[in-house]
Amino acid sequence: MAEDNSYESMLCVKPEVHVYRIPPRASNRGYRAADWKLDEPAWSGRMKITAKGKMAFIKLEDKNTGELFAQAPVEQYPGCAVEAVTDSSRYFVIRIEDGNGRHAFIGLGFADRGDSFDFNVALQDHFKWVKQEGELAKLEASQSAAPKLDLSFKEGQTIKISIGNIKKKETGAAKPRPVGGGLLPPPPGAKAGGILPPPGAFCFFFRSSTNPAPLLDFGSPVPAAQPSSDVWGDFTSAGSNSSTDAVKSGWVQFS
Repeated sequence: MAEDNSYESMLCVKPEVHVYRIPPRASNRGYRAADWKLDEPAWSGRMKITAKGKMAFIKLEDKNTGELFAQAPVEQYPGCAVEAVTDSSRYFVIRIEDGNGRHAFIGLGFADRGDSFDFNVALQDHFKWVKQEGELAKLEASQSAAPKLDLSFKEGQTIKISIGNIKKKETGAAKPRPVGGGLLPPPPGAKAGGILPPPGAFCFFFRSSTNPAPLLDFGSPVPAAQPSSDVWGDFTSAGSNSSTDAVKSGWVQFS
């Protein structure tokens, strides 16, 4: 990703910070805030952290007029441009530059511990982003340099696909449907082609003799009825008899 030198973003703003004159470093162990005159800051004002491309800038400004007091360009963090003291988390040593090649080290302190935490995190997040952008640029460069794999079909080229382990489903013969639609078979001795009663129904066949008088005679044995060639003939003849015949035979007719 190309560096944009025309856009400047704001990373952090703190309304009140203090600047201290610091003595030369006594040893390689680092700076100690206890060696400074913490009750007599050299300057107090507003601090801003801005970013322009990969660079970060710590700007110290007047809180009323916004006039720039000092600026510290930061190329990496942690680094020589910003260094924490060894005895406190609220104080740092920063390297300021005047733009003419001259630089100096000053002490920077925050009144609140939360402000110093925000200062530290703002710088860490910015350079973490710079690192990720650099890794992404390297990855894109390596991918563009590698030869591309051409998987397209050439003219006249064909492809054959073999699919195995597929068995055709054997279709068996169709099962015969039950005859009669679920009706019971006719009883033994029934005539072929006769009318069958529906399932679950009871059917009674009555046969009457030409002489119904023996039905009313309980004293004498009843002779066996002779079979008739027409099953429905007795009902037909019974319908044609008059009411007088019904009274003589002992039956009562309701009309």
